[in-house]
Amino acid sequence: MSRFRDETTKPIRYLNRELSWLEFNQRVLDEASDPELPLLERLKFLAITASNLDEFFMVRVGGLQLLHERRRGKPDPSGLTPRQQLEAIRRRTRQLNHDQYGCFMRDLEPALAAEGIVRVRSEELNERQRRALEAMFAEEISAVLDPLAVTSAEDFPLLVNQRLSLCVRLEPQAGQEAERFAVLPLGTSARRFRTLPAESGYAFILLEDAVALFVSRFFEGVEVRECVPFRITRNADMGVREDQAADLLAGMEEVLDARKQSPCVRLEISSRASPQVRQLLQSCLDVADDKVVEVAGPLDLAAFMQLTDLPGFDHLRYESWPPVPSPQIDQAARMFDVLAEKDVALYHPYDSFEPVVRLIEEAADDPDVLAIKQTLYRTSRNSPVVAALKRAAERGKHVTAIVEVKARFDEARNIEWAKNLEQASVHVIYGVKGLKTHAKVCLIVRQERQGIRRYVHFGTGNYNENTARLYSDVSLMTCNEELGADASRFFHAATGYSQPQEFRKLDAAPLGLRDKLLEMIDAETQRKRHGQKAQIVAKLNSIVDPKLIDALYEASQAGVKIRLNVRGVCCLRPGVPGLSQNISVISIVDRFLEHARILYFYHGGDERVFISSADWMPRNLDRRLELLVPIEEPGIRQRLIGILETCFRDTVKARKLLPDGSYQRVRTGGARKRVRSQEALYQQALDAVRQVEQSRATMLEPHRAPTERD
Repeated sequence: MSRFRDETTKPIRYLNRELSWLEFNQRVLDEASDPELPLLERLKFLAITASNLDEFFMVRVGGLQLLHERRRGKPDPSGLTPRQQLEAIRRRTRQLNHDQYGCFMRDLEPALAAEGIVRVRSEELNERQRRALEAMFAEEISAVLDPLAVTSAEDFPLLVNQRLSLCVRLEPQAGQEAERFAVLPLGTSARRFRTLPAESGYAFILLEDAVALFVSRFFEGVEVRECVPFRITRNADMGVREDQAADLLAGMEEVLDARKQSPCVRLEISSRASPQVRQLLQSCLDVADDKVVEVAGPLDLAAFMQLTDLPGFDHLRYESWPPVPSPQIDQAARMFDVLAEKDVALYHPYDSFEPVVRLIEEAADDPDVLAIKQTLYRTSRNSPVVAALKRAAERGKHVTAIVEVKARFDEARNIEWAKNLEQASVHVIYGVKGLKTHAKVCLIVRQERQGIRRYVHFGTGNYNENTARLYSDVSLMTCNEELGADASRFFHAATGYSQPQEFRKLDAAPLGLRDKLLEMIDAETQRKRHGQKAQIVAKLNSIVDPKLIDALYEASQAGVKIRLNVRGVCCLRPGVPGLSQNISVISIVDRFLEHARILYFYHGGDERVFISSADWMPRNLDRRLELLVPIEEPGIRQRLIGILETCFRDTVKARKLLPDGSYQRVRTGGARKRVRSQEALYQQALDAVRQVEQSRATMLEPHRAPTERD
């Protein structure tokens, strides 16, 4: 029976969003279980599944629990009430947890040990290791940890979200029958992985095991009967009421403080825990049985990401694929000169992100640049982009930054950036009231001989040079007059109180982006009904919006061929006779996170291609500032179409979505060639560079007299 049909007997038009997301996490876990992958890459995928699940409980489960508790039981588009969704999630996540720990304990940990990366249990310590650990405990660990006596919920400590703690069960006090308990938070600064002496390789013990070994030293003269690790997950699905917040920054800081005390939505505890310890924790944390997850292995598998960077184990990692310098860009030329001649499109991480950073840095230093306007959603800790904006403002340029302080889990960093930018005289806008600014755009206004010229970068990903090496995204850099004018209109609307003027080329959410998409889908539908060729191809992170899904269903019923590459959540059911038989959906999970949004419509042969910051979700289309950018330069358009086609040829990492919501690997068959799309795209990037280098090697270039530059 389909996991999407066990709560209702009526036909399901849409797949449930939460269960679809859990299927995405299963696809990531499948990579961790793949013996063909390098060992530390498998561990990395496992850690990612654990981190994903942590955020899922904090946000999605936390939100559903609030709806259920407030008796707001309206069914979702798939027909499930919050209670039914929570029950389905509980069953599915228990299976996921079982599979995660099976992968780690049965497969990965023994394989890591065979390669010299050994987790040592306390009973396995040799004499030399025990002495080293004892010294470490006495000199370092015990100095920063303090046990806290617990008798009831009233004196239970305020624990940090998703940090490990130990619950210690002690013998009763003399003359009494009741056992005593203490909680020992392991803190936020104590290192989880403790290196041990070893003849070769890397040996370590987990902090919780080290503390448990010597925990009696915190309780001199008292018998320790049990020491159990546990971990809580708090609800993070809360936001500031912008209509009531006079100061958004202060309001967001209050939200961050509130998360520290929010209700517990999940209690993870060792499966070795006694009923006494479990009962105490559930009682003090107000956690029902259905929120308890028993773990048969180390808690917090996400922390094992640290091991994937161990030096000396390169043979257990992927072969390096460093980003390639784009052959479209003369490294010796100024970015302004390059863009004055042609538009440039980059496909990261195959193409280096360096030209984007260089454009902004050159703008900061160029005396002819008058203004820089930029959106910032998620940035790196030591962002060169932020540094360039500060430098530009300090040099007297007009700099505006829309810093989205409501970017979930990056709020604290963005608040810090916003304050630093303000101190450098940058005009900072803390997002737009009622909306998240998710659009990725940078506008540079430059005074040139012929007048004012605007240079623009549009992207599908963040201005983060670190994630640009890990996420697949598209960058478009241009000085197209109409796109530049539209970018100015976007910033005028986002930074002021004015109603947005009509765009010439762009489309934006929530101002009509959905309508534009519906119009494009309907155009394909009508052409097919009139006997013309029609086709839709899209690469997205998520498809959830019922209106867009219904439009795709209608197009399918008219005979339009629709191919969708959706990395994560997909609520559309493909391949259903009479509904979606002309729709196919694949998902690709590989070494790079598929993040680009690329849209293609055949449009009667006048092919239309767009890039976008928006997924097809109600939150993107109704509650965020997003941009849809047309690609009009023929060479760039064909390259993006080629990228789409390469993804759909994948027979190694692609999985096909079935009508019941499950996924099946796409396999080679017959004469079908084995294609790994990310490998093919990287090879294409290398080939493009080689072709340019070869053409330069055979080209005779005369020395010319120097000319005056702009």
